[in-house]
Amino acid sequence: HNKNSRPSIIIIIMISAVITSETTVYEACKALYADTINDNGDYASSSSQSDQLDYMLQCIGTSNAKSIDVFFLIYASSLVFFMQAGFAMLCAGCVQLKNVQNSMLKNLLDACGAALGFYSVGYAFAYGGLDYNDPSKTFIGTTNFFLVGVDDLMFWLFQFAFAASAATIVAGTLAERCQMAAYLCYSFALTGFVYPVVAHAVWSPQGFLNAEAVTPMWGVGALDFAGSLVVHLTGGSTALIATYLLGPRRGRFYDHRGTPLQTPKEFPGHSVALQMLGTFILWFGWYGFNTGSAITITGPYKDQVVSLVAVNTTLAAASGTISALLAKAWFAERETGETIFSLTDALMGCLSGLVSITGGCAYMESWASIVVGFVSGLLYLTGSRLMVRIGIDDAVDAIPCHMIGGIWGSIAVGLFAAPTYLSASHVQAGYAGLFYSNGNLLASQ
Repeated sequence: HNKNSRPSIIIIIMISAVITSETTVYEACKALYADTINDNGDYASSSSQSDQLDYMLQCIGTSNAKSIDVFFLIYASSLVFFMQAGFAMLCAGCVQLKNVQNSMLKNLLDACGAALGFYSVGYAFAYGGLDYNDPSKTFIGTTNFFLVGVDDLMFWLFQFAFAASAATIVAGTLAERCQMAAYLCYSFALTGFVYPVVAHAVWSPQGFLNAEAVTPMWGVGALDFAGSLVVHLTGGSTALIATYLLGPRRGRFYDHRGTPLQTPKEFPGHSVALQMLGTFILWFGWYGFNTGSAITITGPYKDQVVSLVAVNTTLAAASGTISALLAKAWFAERETGETIFSLTDALMGCLSGLVSITGGCAYMESWASIVVGFVSGLLYLTGSRLMVRIGIDDAVDAIPCHMIGGIWGSIAVGLFAAPTYLSASHVQAGYAGLFYSNGNLLASQ
Protein backbone atom coordinates (compact mmCIF):
# COMPACT_ATOMS: atom_id res chain seq x y z
CA HIS A 1 0.00 0.00 0.00
CA ASN A 2 3.00 2.30 -0.20
CA LYS A 3 5.88 2.97 -2.57
CA ASN A 4 8.31 0.98 -0.42
CA SER A 5 6.31 -2.22 -0.98
CA ARG A 6 6.74 -2.19 -4.77
CA PRO A 7 10.21 -3.80 -4.78
CA SER A 8 8.78 -6.61 -2.65
CA ILE A 9 6.09 -7.27 -5.26
CA ILE A 10 8.71 -7.39 -8.01
CA ILE A 11 10.86 -9.77 -5.97
CA ILE A 12 7.91 -12.09 -5.27
CA ILE A 13 7.12 -12.26 -8.97
CA MET A 14 10.74 -13.11 -9.78
CA ILE A 15 10.91 -15.78 -7.08
CA SER A 16 7.72 -17.31 -8.44
CA ALA A 17 9.35 -17.60 -11.85
CA VAL A 18 12.39 -19.33 -10.40
CA ILE A 19 10.61 -21.80 -8.12
CA THR A 20 8.97 -23.54 -11.07
CA SER A 21 12.36 -24.45 -12.55
CA GLU A 22 14.53 -25.46 -9.62
CA THR A 23 13.74 -25.57 -5.89
CA THR A 24 17.36 -25.18 -4.85
CA VAL A 25 17.59 -21.95 -6.83
CA TYR A 26 14.46 -20.69 -5.11
CA GLU A 27 15.94 -21.45 -1.73
CA ALA A 28 19.20 -19.70 -2.60
CA CYS A 29 17.39 -16.60 -3.82
CA LYS A 30 15.14 -16.63 -0.77
CA ALA A 31 18.20 -16.67 1.44
CA LEU A 32 19.56 -13.60 -0.35
CA TYR A 33 16.20 -11.92 0.17
CA ALA A 34 16.26 -12.68 3.90
CA ASP A 35 19.71 -11.17 4.32
CA THR A 36 18.47 -7.65 3.61
CA ILE A 37 15.34 -7.79 5.80
CA ASN A 38 15.44 -6.83 9.48
CA ASP A 39 13.64 -8.56 12.34
CA ASN A 40 10.50 -6.44 11.82
CA GLY A 41 10.17 -7.52 8.18
CA ASP A 42 11.18 -4.12 6.84
CA TYR A 43 14.12 -3.05 4.72
CA ALA A 44 17.08 -2.01 6.85
CA SER A 45 17.55 1.14 4.77
CA SER A 46 16.54 2.67 1.50
CA SER A 47 19.87 1.59 0.00
CA SER A 48 19.21 -2.02 0.96
CA GLN A 49 16.13 -2.04 -1.28
CA SER A 50 18.35 -1.40 -4.27
CA ASP A 51 20.84 -4.00 -3.05
CA GLN A 52 18.01 -6.49 -2.55
CA LEU A 53 16.75 -6.05 -6.08
CA ASP A 54 20.29 -6.28 -7.46
CA TYR A 55 20.95 -9.49 -5.53
CA MET A 56 17.75 -11.05 -6.78
CA LEU A 57 18.44 -10.12 -10.39
CA GLN A 58 21.94 -11.61 -10.14
CA CYS A 59 20.61 -14.75 -8.50
CA ILE A 60 17.92 -15.41 -11.07
CA GLY A 61 20.13 -14.30 -13.97
CA THR A 62 22.88 -16.68 -12.96
CA SER A 63 20.43 -19.56 -12.66
CA ASN A 64 18.88 -18.90 -16.05
CA ALA A 65 22.30 -18.44 -17.66
CA LYS A 66 23.46 -21.82 -16.38
CA SER A 67 20.36 -23.55 -17.73
CA ILE A 68 20.69 -21.83 -21.09
CA ASP A 69 24.36 -22.76 -21.35
CA VAL A 70 23.64 -26.40 -20.53
CA PHE A 71 20.92 -26.54 -23.17
CA PHE A 72 23.28 -24.84 -25.64
CA LEU A 73 25.87 -27.59 -25.10
CA ILE A 74 23.18 -30.28 -25.41
CA TYR A 75 22.19 -28.77 -28.76
CA ALA A 76 25.80 -28.49 -29.94
CA SER A 77 26.77 -31.97 -28.71
CA SER A 78 23.79 -33.48 -30.51
CA LEU A 79 24.76 -31.84 -33.78
CA VAL A 80 28.39 -32.91 -33.45
CA PHE A 81 27.40 -36.48 -32.64
CA PHE A 82 24.98 -36.47 -35.57
CA MET A 83 28.04 -35.89 -37.75
CA GLN A 84 28.79 -39.58 -37.17
CA ALA A 85 25.85 -40.27 -39.48
CA GLY A 86 27.37 -37.94 -42.04
CA PHE A 87 30.73 -39.70 -41.89
CA ALA A 88 28.94 -43.05 -42.18
CA MET A 89 26.99 -42.02 -45.28
CA LEU A 90 30.04 -40.45 -46.89
CA CYS A 91 32.12 -43.58 -46.29
CA ALA A 92 29.33 -45.83 -47.53
CA GLY A 93 29.07 -43.88 -50.76
CA CYS A 94 32.84 -43.91 -51.37
CA VAL A 95 33.42 -47.68 -51.02
CA GLN A 96 32.37 -50.59 -53.20
CA LEU A 97 28.91 -52.01 -52.56
CA LYS A 98 30.26 -55.28 -51.14
CA ASN A 99 32.12 -53.40 -48.39
CA VAL A 100 29.34 -51.09 -47.18
CA GLN A 101 28.44 -53.20 -44.13
CA ASN A 102 32.10 -53.39 -43.11
CA SER A 103 32.42 -49.60 -43.37
CA MET A 104 29.25 -48.99 -41.37
CA LEU A 105 30.42 -51.23 -38.55
CA LYS A 106 33.66 -49.25 -38.27
CA ASN A 107 31.71 -46.04 -37.84
CA LEU A 108 29.64 -47.64 -35.10
CA LEU A 109 32.76 -48.93 -33.36
CA ASP A 110 34.20 -45.42 -33.49
CA ALA A 111 31.35 -44.04 -31.41
CA CYS A 112 31.40 -46.94 -28.95
CA GLY A 113 35.17 -47.10 -28.56
CA ALA A 114 35.37 -43.33 -28.20
CA ALA A 115 32.72 -43.27 -25.48
CA LEU A 116 34.49 -45.89 -23.37
CA GLY A 117 37.99 -44.58 -24.01
CA PHE A 118 37.16 -40.94 -23.33
CA TYR A 119 35.13 -41.84 -20.23
CA SER A 120 37.77 -44.01 -18.62
CA VAL A 121 41.02 -42.14 -19.24
CA GLY A 122 40.72 -39.79 -22.22
CA TYR A 123 38.97 -36.92 -20.46
CA ALA A 124 41.36 -37.14 -17.51
CA PHE A 125 44.40 -37.00 -19.78
CA ALA A 126 42.95 -34.04 -21.70
CA TYR A 127 41.36 -31.90 -18.98
CA GLY A 128 42.14 -33.47 -15.61
CA GLY A 129 43.16 -30.92 -12.98
CA LEU A 130 42.02 -27.92 -15.01
CA ASP A 131 43.26 -24.74 -13.26
CA TYR A 132 43.50 -21.40 -15.06
CA ASN A 133 45.46 -19.88 -12.17
CA ASP A 134 48.21 -22.51 -12.19
CA PRO A 135 51.20 -21.48 -14.34
CA SER A 136 52.73 -24.99 -14.40
CA LYS A 137 52.81 -27.03 -17.62
CA THR A 138 52.05 -30.75 -17.85
CA PHE A 139 52.17 -33.35 -20.60
CA ILE A 140 48.76 -34.82 -19.69
CA GLY A 141 46.15 -34.43 -16.96
CA THR A 142 46.36 -36.67 -13.91
CA THR A 143 42.91 -36.47 -12.26
CA ASN A 144 39.20 -37.08 -13.03
CA PHE A 145 39.63 -40.65 -14.31
CA PHE A 146 36.24 -42.31 -14.91
CA LEU A 147 34.74 -38.82 -14.41
CA VAL A 148 35.44 -38.92 -10.68
CA GLY A 149 35.12 -35.36 -9.37
CA VAL A 150 33.75 -33.97 -12.64
CA ASP A 151 30.83 -31.61 -12.03
CA ASP A 152 30.22 -30.32 -15.56
CA LEU A 153 29.05 -33.48 -17.29
CA MET A 154 27.78 -31.60 -20.33
CA PHE A 155 31.31 -30.41 -21.01
CA TRP A 156 32.41 -34.06 -21.02
CA LEU A 157 29.65 -34.97 -23.50
CA PHE A 158 30.64 -32.16 -25.86
CA GLN A 159 34.31 -33.11 -25.71
CA PHE A 160 33.47 -36.78 -26.24
CA ALA A 161 31.66 -35.87 -29.46
CA PHE A 162 34.83 -34.11 -30.61
CA ALA A 163 37.01 -37.10 -29.75
CA ALA A 164 34.65 -39.41 -31.65
CA SER A 165 34.87 -37.12 -34.68
CA ALA A 166 38.66 -37.30 -34.65
CA ALA A 167 38.50 -41.09 -34.49
CA THR A 168 35.98 -41.54 -37.29
CA ILE A 169 38.10 -39.59 -39.77
CA VAL A 170 40.25 -42.69 -40.10
CA ALA A 171 37.32 -45.04 -40.76
CA GLY A 172 36.92 -44.07 -44.40
CA THR A 173 40.63 -43.94 -45.11
CA LEU A 174 41.11 -47.56 -44.05
CA ALA A 175 38.01 -48.78 -45.86
CA GLU A 176 38.09 -52.30 -47.30
CA ARG A 177 41.30 -53.46 -45.58
CA CYS A 178 41.20 -53.43 -41.77
CA GLN A 179 40.17 -56.08 -39.22
CA MET A 180 37.37 -55.16 -36.83
CA ALA A 181 39.15 -56.17 -33.62
CA ALA A 182 42.16 -54.06 -34.55
CA TYR A 183 39.93 -51.13 -35.45
CA LEU A 184 38.11 -51.24 -32.10
CA CYS A 185 41.48 -51.17 -30.32
CA TYR A 186 42.48 -48.20 -32.46
CA SER A 187 39.29 -46.27 -31.58
CA PHE A 188 39.92 -46.79 -27.88
CA ALA A 189 43.61 -45.89 -28.13
CA LEU A 190 43.08 -42.72 -30.17
CA THR A 191 40.35 -41.29 -27.94
CA GLY A 192 41.91 -42.60 -24.75
CA PHE A 193 45.43 -41.29 -25.26
CA VAL A 194 46.48 -39.84 -28.64
CA TYR A 195 43.74 -37.25 -29.02
CA PRO A 196 43.77 -36.26 -25.31
CA VAL A 197 47.51 -35.48 -25.47
CA VAL A 198 46.93 -33.01 -28.31
CA ALA A 199 43.79 -31.57 -26.70
CA HIS A 200 45.67 -31.07 -23.42
CA ALA A 201 48.52 -29.25 -25.15
CA VAL A 202 46.22 -26.79 -26.94
CA TRP A 203 43.01 -26.48 -24.89
CA SER A 204 44.06 -27.10 -21.29
CA PRO A 205 45.57 -24.13 -19.39
CA GLN A 206 48.33 -26.51 -18.31
CA GLY A 207 49.15 -27.27 -21.96
CA PHE A 208 52.27 -25.68 -23.39
CA LEU A 209 50.40 -24.29 -26.43
CA ASN A 210 47.33 -22.91 -24.65
CA ALA A 211 46.62 -19.25 -25.42
CA GLU A 212 44.79 -18.57 -22.13
CA ALA A 213 47.48 -20.01 -19.86
CA VAL A 214 49.10 -17.84 -17.21
CA THR A 215 52.31 -17.80 -19.25
CA PRO A 216 51.44 -18.64 -22.88
CA MET A 217 54.17 -19.61 -25.29
CA TRP A 218 55.82 -16.51 -26.83
CA GLY A 219 53.25 -14.41 -25.05
CA VAL A 220 50.38 -15.57 -27.24
CA GLY A 221 50.15 -19.37 -27.48
CA ALA A 222 48.39 -21.23 -30.28
CA LEU A 223 44.76 -20.51 -31.17
CA ASP A 224 42.40 -23.27 -32.28
CA PHE A 225 38.81 -22.24 -31.65
CA ALA A 226 37.03 -25.44 -32.71
CA GLY A 227 39.66 -27.96 -33.73
CA SER A 228 41.40 -27.54 -37.08
CA LEU A 229 44.54 -28.63 -35.28
CA VAL A 230 43.25 -30.67 -32.33
CA VAL A 231 40.56 -32.67 -34.14
CA HIS A 232 41.21 -32.64 -37.87
CA LEU A 233 44.99 -32.56 -38.05
CA THR A 234 45.15 -35.29 -35.39
CA GLY A 235 42.65 -37.48 -37.24
CA GLY A 236 44.20 -36.79 -40.64
CA SER A 237 47.74 -37.51 -39.44
CA THR A 238 46.59 -40.74 -37.83
CA ALA A 239 44.91 -41.70 -41.09
CA LEU A 240 48.15 -41.09 -43.01
CA ILE A 241 50.18 -43.27 -40.62
CA ALA A 242 47.59 -46.04 -40.58
CA THR A 243 47.25 -46.06 -44.36
CA TYR A 244 51.00 -46.23 -44.83
CA LEU A 245 51.28 -49.16 -42.40
CA LEU A 246 48.37 -51.12 -43.92
CA GLY A 247 49.34 -50.47 -47.51
CA PRO A 248 47.02 -49.97 -50.49
CA ARG A 249 44.00 -52.06 -51.40
CA ARG A 250 44.74 -55.05 -53.61
CA GLY A 251 44.88 -53.98 -57.24
CA ARG A 252 45.07 -50.22 -56.51
CA PHE A 253 48.76 -49.64 -57.31
CA TYR A 254 50.01 -53.19 -57.97
CA ASP A 255 48.70 -56.16 -59.94
CA HIS A 256 48.17 -59.62 -58.41
CA ARG A 257 51.86 -60.42 -58.94
CA GLY A 258 53.00 -57.30 -57.09
CA THR A 259 54.13 -55.48 -60.21
CA PRO A 260 53.51 -51.71 -60.06
CA LEU A 261 50.73 -50.55 -62.37
CA GLN A 262 51.59 -47.90 -64.91
CA THR A 263 48.33 -46.14 -64.10
CA PRO A 264 46.75 -46.64 -60.64
CA LYS A 265 43.41 -48.38 -60.79
CA GLU A 266 40.43 -46.38 -59.66
CA PHE A 267 37.96 -47.81 -57.14
CA PRO A 268 34.95 -45.52 -57.61
CA GLY A 269 32.36 -45.39 -54.86
CA HIS A 270 29.07 -47.07 -55.51
CA SER A 271 26.75 -44.17 -54.59
CA VAL A 272 27.25 -40.47 -55.23
CA ALA A 273 23.85 -39.90 -53.62
CA LEU A 274 25.14 -41.21 -50.28
CA GLN A 275 28.21 -39.02 -50.61
CA MET A 276 26.00 -35.99 -51.16
CA LEU A 277 23.78 -36.91 -48.20
CA GLY A 278 26.80 -37.43 -45.96
CA THR A 279 28.31 -34.09 -46.94
CA PHE A 280 25.13 -32.15 -46.21
CA ILE A 281 24.78 -33.90 -42.84
CA LEU A 282 28.36 -32.98 -41.99
CA TRP A 283 27.82 -29.35 -43.06
CA PHE A 284 24.71 -29.24 -40.90
CA GLY A 285 26.54 -30.77 -37.94
CA TRP A 286 29.41 -28.33 -38.35
CA TYR A 287 27.19 -25.53 -37.06
CA GLY A 288 27.16 -27.34 -33.73
CA PHE A 289 30.83 -28.23 -34.04
CA ASN A 290 31.96 -24.62 -34.45
CA THR A 291 29.35 -22.60 -32.56
CA GLY A 292 29.38 -25.04 -29.65
CA SER A 293 33.07 -24.40 -29.14
CA ALA A 294 32.09 -21.11 -27.54
CA ILE A 295 30.99 -23.41 -24.64
CA THR A 296 28.67 -20.73 -23.25
CA ILE A 297 26.22 -18.42 -24.99
CA THR A 298 25.24 -16.10 -22.13
CA GLY A 299 28.52 -14.30 -21.45
CA PRO A 300 29.59 -10.87 -22.74
CA TYR A 301 29.75 -10.69 -26.55
CA LYS A 302 28.97 -14.41 -26.83
CA ASP A 303 25.98 -13.76 -29.07
CA GLN A 304 28.21 -11.84 -31.47
CA VAL A 305 30.91 -14.51 -31.38
CA VAL A 306 28.50 -17.36 -32.11
CA SER A 307 26.85 -15.40 -34.92
CA LEU A 308 30.21 -14.66 -36.53
CA VAL A 309 31.21 -18.32 -36.22
CA ALA A 310 28.06 -19.50 -38.01
CA VAL A 311 28.47 -16.99 -40.85
CA ASN A 312 32.17 -17.77 -41.37
CA THR A 313 31.44 -21.49 -41.36
CA THR A 314 28.88 -21.04 -44.13
CA LEU A 315 31.09 -18.84 -46.29
CA ALA A 316 34.17 -21.05 -46.05
CA ALA A 317 32.18 -24.16 -47.02
CA ALA A 318 30.68 -22.40 -50.03
CA SER A 319 34.02 -20.96 -51.12
CA GLY A 320 35.80 -24.32 -50.81
CA THR A 321 33.12 -25.99 -52.92
CA ILE A 322 33.38 -23.47 -55.74
CA SER A 323 37.18 -23.38 -55.82
CA ALA A 324 37.51 -27.18 -55.93
CA LEU A 325 34.81 -27.50 -58.60
CA LEU A 326 36.28 -24.85 -60.90
CA ALA A 327 39.89 -25.87 -60.37
CA LYS A 328 39.11 -29.50 -61.17
CA ALA A 329 37.25 -28.43 -64.32
CA TRP A 330 40.27 -26.35 -65.35
CA PHE A 331 42.67 -29.24 -64.78
CA ALA A 332 40.40 -31.63 -66.67
CA GLU A 333 40.19 -29.29 -69.65
CA ARG A 334 43.99 -28.97 -69.80
CA GLU A 335 44.51 -32.74 -69.57
CA THR A 336 41.64 -34.10 -71.68
CA GLY A 337 40.38 -31.12 -73.64
CA GLU A 338 36.94 -31.53 -72.07
CA THR A 339 35.49 -29.51 -69.20
CA ILE A 340 34.25 -31.84 -66.48
CA PHE A 341 32.45 -30.65 -63.36
CA SER A 342 33.17 -33.26 -60.69
CA LEU A 343 30.55 -33.57 -57.96
CA THR A 344 32.84 -35.69 -55.80
CA ASP A 345 35.61 -33.10 -55.83
CA ALA A 346 33.12 -30.33 -55.13
CA LEU A 347 31.85 -32.22 -52.08
CA MET A 348 35.35 -32.77 -50.74
CA GLY A 349 36.18 -29.12 -51.41
CA CYS A 350 33.19 -28.21 -49.25
CA LEU A 351 34.47 -30.38 -46.40
CA SER A 352 37.97 -28.97 -46.80
CA GLY A 353 36.59 -25.47 -46.43
CA LEU A 354 34.78 -26.51 -43.25
CA VAL A 355 37.91 -28.12 -41.83
CA SER A 356 40.06 -25.08 -42.58
CA ILE A 357 37.74 -22.50 -41.05
CA THR A 358 37.21 -24.52 -37.87
CA GLY A 359 40.32 -23.19 -36.15
CA GLY A 360 39.73 -19.49 -36.79
CA CYS A 361 35.98 -19.11 -37.35
CA ALA A 362 35.65 -16.84 -34.29
CA TYR A 363 38.72 -14.72 -35.03
CA MET A 364 38.36 -13.64 -38.66
CA GLU A 365 36.48 -11.16 -40.78
CA SER A 366 33.95 -12.73 -43.14
CA TRP A 367 36.03 -11.89 -46.22
CA ALA A 368 38.94 -13.80 -44.68
CA SER A 369 36.79 -16.91 -44.26
CA ILE A 370 36.07 -16.83 -48.00
CA VAL A 371 39.80 -16.67 -48.72
CA VAL A 372 40.48 -19.53 -46.31
CA GLY A 373 37.80 -21.70 -47.91
CA PHE A 374 38.94 -20.89 -51.44
CA VAL A 375 42.56 -21.85 -50.73
CA SER A 376 41.47 -25.02 -48.93
CA GLY A 377 39.68 -26.25 -52.06
CA LEU A 378 42.86 -25.84 -54.10
CA LEU A 379 44.97 -27.51 -51.41
CA TYR A 380 42.58 -30.46 -51.33
CA LEU A 381 42.98 -31.10 -55.07
CA THR A 382 46.76 -30.78 -54.82
CA GLY A 383 46.90 -33.08 -51.81
CA SER A 384 44.65 -35.68 -53.41
CA ARG A 385 46.92 -35.90 -56.46
CA LEU A 386 49.98 -36.05 -54.23
CA MET A 387 48.59 -39.01 -52.27
CA VAL A 388 48.13 -41.01 -55.48
CA ARG A 389 51.58 -40.06 -56.74
CA ILE A 390 53.33 -41.33 -53.60
CA GLY A 391 51.22 -44.49 -53.40
CA ILE A 392 48.95 -43.66 -50.44
CA ASP A 393 45.56 -45.31 -50.91
CA ASP A 394 43.00 -43.06 -49.22
CA ALA A 395 39.55 -44.39 -50.02
CA VAL A 396 37.69 -41.18 -49.10
CA ASP A 397 40.43 -38.54 -49.45
CA ALA A 398 40.35 -37.89 -45.71
CA ILE A 399 44.09 -37.16 -45.59
CA PRO A 400 44.12 -34.18 -47.99
CA CYS A 401 40.82 -32.97 -46.57
CA HIS A 402 41.50 -33.21 -42.83
CA MET A 403 45.29 -33.26 -42.47
CA ILE A 404 46.19 -30.68 -45.13
CA GLY A 405 43.04 -28.69 -44.43
CA GLY A 406 43.83 -28.72 -40.71
CA ILE A 407 47.37 -27.48 -41.32
CA TRP A 408 46.13 -24.65 -43.54
CA GLY A 409 43.41 -23.76 -41.02
CA SER A 410 45.98 -23.39 -38.26
CA ILE A 411 48.27 -21.25 -40.43
CA ALA A 412 45.32 -19.11 -41.55
CA VAL A 413 44.66 -18.10 -37.94
CA GLY A 414 48.20 -16.75 -37.77
CA LEU A 415 47.50 -14.68 -40.88
CA PHE A 416 43.94 -13.41 -40.53
CA ALA A 417 43.09 -13.32 -36.79
CA ALA A 418 41.73 -9.82 -36.11
CA PRO A 419 42.34 -8.02 -32.76
CA THR A 420 38.66 -7.04 -32.39
CA TYR A 421 37.42 -10.62 -32.59
CA LEU A 422 40.22 -11.93 -30.40
CA SER A 423 39.11 -9.53 -27.67
CA ALA A 424 35.48 -10.58 -28.04
CA SER A 425 36.51 -14.22 -27.60
CA HIS A 426 38.42 -13.35 -24.41
CA VAL A 427 41.75 -14.18 -25.96
CA GLN A 428 44.82 -12.01 -25.38
CA ALA A 429 44.72 -9.46 -28.16
CA GLY A 430 48.32 -8.29 -27.82
CA TYR A 431 49.27 -10.40 -30.83
CA ALA A 432 46.95 -10.78 -33.79
CA GLY A 433 47.44 -12.27 -37.23
CA LEU A 434 50.34 -11.29 -39.44
CA PHE A 435 48.16 -8.91 -41.44
CA TYR A 436 47.36 -6.99 -38.24
CA SER A 437 50.40 -7.45 -36.01
CA ASN A 438 53.82 -9.11 -35.82
CA GLY A 439 54.51 -12.78 -36.58
CA ASN A 440 54.36 -14.22 -33.04
CA LEU A 441 50.93 -15.75 -33.49
CA LEU A 442 51.85 -17.16 -36.89
CA ALA A 443 54.99 -18.71 -35.40
CA SER A 444 52.92 -20.27 -32.60
CA GLN A 445 50.46 -21.66 -35.09
